[in-house]
Parts: sequence; C-alpha cells; structure tokens
Amino acid sequence: MQQKLIALDLDGTTLNGQSMISPKTKAVLQKASRAGHIVSIVTGRPYRISKQIYDDLNIKTPMINFNGGLGHIPHQNWDKEYQKTFSREIAFDLLKNMDTFGIKLMAAEKKSMILASNPHAIVDDFFPVPLNSEQILNQQNLKSDPTSLTILIDDKKKDKIIQHLEQVYGSNVEVGVWGGVNPVLELEPKGVNKAVGIKHLADNFKIDRSNIIAFGDEHNDREMIDYAGWGVVMSNGTDELKKLANDITAKDNTQDGLATYLENYLKLAE
Repeated sequence: MQQKLIALDLDGTTLNGQSMISPKTKAVLQKASRAGHIVSIVTGRPYRISKQIYDDLNIKTPMINFNGGLGHIPHQNWDKEYQKTFSREIAFDLLKNMDTFGIKLMAAEKKSMILASNPHAIVDDFFPVPLNSEQILNQQNLKSDPTSLTILIDDKKKDKIIQHLEQVYGSNVEVGVWGGVNPVLELEPKGVNKAVGIKHLADNFKIDRSNIIAFGDEHNDREMIDYAGWGVVMSNGTDELKKLANDITAKDNTQDGLATYLENYLKLAE
C-alpha cells in the first residue's frame, strides 16, 4: 500500500471519553507507523496539553498544534518547523475592554509561551494554574505576537464580542467558537486552519493529497476533512461535518472507533 499521511484530531476522535489514548488505539497507530505511514497529531490544543499524548504514542513524526498555527517535531530541531502569529495589539485591546466584552479570562500562547489574565482561574483544565508573575497576561509580559488567544466570555455577550472581533480584526484573525459546555472563543492568525498544517506535512513528505487520510469530529476539523483525499468523521461527530465526510466510523471515540476503522482501512489486522 502507498505511504499515507494519517492526520489525527485528538479530542472526540483519537482520545476516548477520559481524554486518553486507549491501548488498542495506541497499538494500531504504532502498527501503522511501523508499516511506513506518517501518523501525525493535528489538534487545536496548544503544545503544552498535547505533548504528553504525543510522548505516550512514542512516534517521532511532526505534530500540528493550534489548529494549524504551529508545525513542529517535539524534542528536536526540524528545519521545516513553522509558527504563525498575529499582532499582540489585539490582545492589548481586549485586555483594556475586558469588562465591556464580558471577558472572564484570556490566555495568549505560542509554542513555548503561556500568559493568562488570571493566575487562579480553572476551566476544564485548559487554562494553566497557578502562574507566576511573569506569566500574567499584560502589556509588560506579552513581548511577542501570539499564535493563539483563548477567551472565556460571558455567554450573554458572546455575539457582541464576536461581532466586534470580526468587524475590527477580521482581516487579521480567524474567530473560532469552541464546542463544549464553556463559552470559549479562540483567535488564530487569518487563513490558519488544520488544512494548512496537513498540506505543509504532505508537501514535506512528498505525499500526494489523495494519500492523506484525516479523522475528525468537530467544526475545527472542517477544512482538514475537506482537504484530505479521504476524510473520515467519527460517528460522534457533528452532523455538519458528516456531510463533508468520505466515510463515517461505525463506532464512536469511546469504543476505539478510529482504531477499528484504521485497522480495516490499512489492512493492519494480523
């Protein structure tokens, strides 16, 4: 079989209900890697909360973080590494207007930077705590342009802030809304999405678009599922994403749906 680029979303896709990689999923992905395929994590998560999963998988391939904003090979220097950013002035504007927009918490990040407006707030383990004084998000500490801004907002003011961001900064950033219980917005550089990441990987590994197989479940996987030669959506995925899929897994992410599908697709079963 021709070498494939296997692009894996994490939450709701590769990870089970406990946000872990199951033994079966790990075994299948390692088998795919040994068979010569490029297995890559392509996630909206920052590096700091996907590193452990990458290490657990024990594969040495590139990883895409921040929905396409960062492409790198962890623990080594990769000459094809990239990181996209947008102006830190946007963060400064939002910091000044936190009350107006109902912003409860904001974090600015890049590969090795994390700053947050409140050192003690916890949301779904996503926002890091506790932070030291150099990690408080303010004008002094935010010395370089971020790759991502994550914003926890008052649900009642959500439409107002989205409208402001799109009107004022729409030519500089993409405004994403998180799936899940908390009203969280995410800003990324304009034109950045997961398809940017997988195209970068495919070009570098000389893999044709038709040999990319991508797995996802949520709206931030849309461009990747659309771009891949074979886009597979989890049975627990959104209805909107399923409309774009080449196929849908029979089982969901809590039942090793991805592993079972990939094992059959690549004919990896012993």
